[in-house]
Amino acid sequence: MEGENYTLSEFIILGFSDLNDVQLLFFTTFLMIYLCTLGGNIFIIWVTLVDIRLYTPMYFFLRNLAFLDICYTTTNVPQMMVHLLSKKKSISYGGCVAQLFAFLFFVGVECLLLAAMAYDRYIAICKPLRYSVIMNKVLYSQLAASCWTGGFLNSVLHTVLTFRLPFCGNNEINYFFCDIPPLLILSCGDTSVNELVLLIVGVFIGWAPFLAIILSYLYIISTILWIRSSEGRQKAFSTCASHLVIVLLYYGSSIFTYVRPISSYSLAKDRLISVLYSVVTPMLNPIIYTLRNKDIRKALRAVGEKVATFKLHFPR
Repeated sequence: MEGENYTLSEFIILGFSDLNDVQLLFFTTFLMIYLCTLGGNIFIIWVTLVDIRLYTPMYFFLRNLAFLDICYTTTNVPQMMVHLLSKKKSISYGGCVAQLFAFLFFVGVECLLLAAMAYDRYIAICKPLRYSVIMNKVLYSQLAASCWTGGFLNSVLHTVLTFRLPFCGNNEINYFFCDIPPLLILSCGDTSVNELVLLIVGVFIGWAPFLAIILSYLYIISTILWIRSSEGRQKAFSTCASHLVIVLLYYGSSIFTYVRPISSYSLAKDRLISVLYSVVTPMLNPIIYTLRNKDIRKALRAVGEKVATFKLHFPR
C-alpha cells in the first residue's frame, strides 16, 4: 500500500552490480585509489608534524584536510569494495544512518575548510606584512573549529530529515553508498521539505564557500600580477591553478549532486559524478597541495639527515 511505512531492517546497495564484467577491475582500481589516499594523506600529517617549521596556519589547515580525506573516504570506499566482490550487498538500517551522517559531516567540513584555506592564502599573499598578526593561532583555530561545527550541524539536520521519511517496502538503493538523493528517491513520502532544506543549506555550505574561494583567488591573482619577477609570477600562478583545479572538481561535483531538484536525478549517471568528489578528489589533494612544495622537500631532507645521523652514531 502506497504511503504505508514499513520497518526496514536493511538496504540493498546495488552499486555497480549492473556492470558485472568489470567488477574485479573496479575493485582493483578503487583499492589502489584508497591505498594512495591513505598513504598520501598520512604522509602529509606525518611530515607536517615532524618539522617544527611547518607549524604554520597553512599546514595546520592542510593537516585538517588530510585527516578529513582519510575519514570520509573510509566511510564508503571499503564497503564499496566489499560489495564489488560479495553476493550480499546489504547494509543495515542503522549502518545506513551512520554512513549518511559520517559522509555528510566530512563533506560539509571540507566545503568550509577549503574556503578557510583560501582565506589564509589571501592574507598571506595580499597582506603579507600583517599575516602573522591577522592569522594568529586563535583565529586559525577558531576557523577550523567553525568548519567542523558547521559540518556537524549540516549532517545532523540532513540525517534527521532524511530518516524521518517513510520507506514503503522497496529497499534497493541504486547507488554505491547511502546518500541523500537515492534515499529521497526511494522514499514514498513527501520530500519537498528535504529538497527545500537541501537548496537553502546548499547556499551556505556549497555556494557561499565556493564564491568566497573564487573571490579570494581573484584578489590573489591581481596581487600576483604586480610581482616583477616572471619566475615568481609563474610559480604563484602554478600554485593557484593547482588549488583551483581541486576546488572546481570538488565543488562542481558536490553542488551538482545536492543543489538541484530531485526530479532531475539520474542515479545511474550521478553515481559516476559522486565518485569524483568522494573517491578521486581525496587522492588528488596530497598530490596537488604538496606538488613542488619547497617546505615539504626541506622537511623531508631534514628528516633524512636526522635518520642518517642516527645511523652514524648508532650503527648496527
